[in-house]
Amino acid sequence: MAVATKKTLRPLGSRVVVKPVKREETTRSGLVLPDTAQEKPTEAEVIAVGPGDIDEDGKRIPMDVKVGDRVLYQKYSGSEFKIDDEELLILAEKDILAIVETK
Repeated sequence: MAVATKKTLRPLGSRVVVKPVKREETTRSGLVLPDTAQEKPTEAEVIAVGPGDIDEDGKRIPMDVKVGDRVLYQKYSGSEFKIDDEELLILAEKDILAIVETK
């Protein structure tokens, strides 16, 4: 009997693994949009964070994002891949534009 194992990712350097947030598939007026007409999502949830880069003095530069953050990232950036049937994206921290905060 095979035991299913879940894969985890540990990004290197200043890379971040994110799970893109699906957008609404209908317009405000109620029209359903086909996949080809939808824009690529640019909001995601951070699921793994690398340790950060090392500066010229050999000191670790801390990352600005943490696991669980919601972020906005540059369109068409990063590398897409699928792991355990989940669509994920690996981004460089510099491709992240902002952290989405709710008040």
